This record gives sequence, structure tokens and C-alpha cells, in this order.
Amino acid sequence: MQANQIRAARALLNWSQTELVEKSGLSLTTVRRMEDEKIGPERSSAGNVATVTKVLEEAGVLFLEVGQAIEGGAGVRMSR
Repeated sequence: MQANQIRAARALLNWSQTELVEKSGLSLTTVRRMEDEKIGPERSSAGNVATVTKVLEEAGVLFLEVGQAIEGGAGVRMSR
């Protein structure tokens, strides 16, 4: 997962960072850091990344890895 994928997932759901915080139980600082291109989820704990992933996927977001489904970079879309 990449920082821009988290931001895009929130946009698809029309969620603010505060809504993601409420639904995930993580701090606003943690979410902001995960969405920051200079920090990103790579520098967050595996548990925090798993929590954000789970919350967004349960809300209907599908995370796409590089080259998955179509040519191109990593992305997000709504699941069926």
C-alpha cells in the first residue's frame, strides 16, 4: 500500500481523515503520516497498515498493486 492509495481510497468513500481515524481507532497523527509521501505507510507499523487496509476494504475499496488488473501503477477502485 502506498500513501496516495490511502488518500484515493478515502476520496472514493468521501471520507475525511477524521472519519478514517474514527473508524480505524488510530490517531490523526498516524493517519497523516501514513498519507504523507515523505513518510508513508512503509514507516508505520504493520499492525497500523493492516488496520487501515481492513477498514477501507470493509467499506468497499479494492487496492490494486502495480500491474494488477490493468497495466500501470498501484491504484484503488470500488469493489463490486
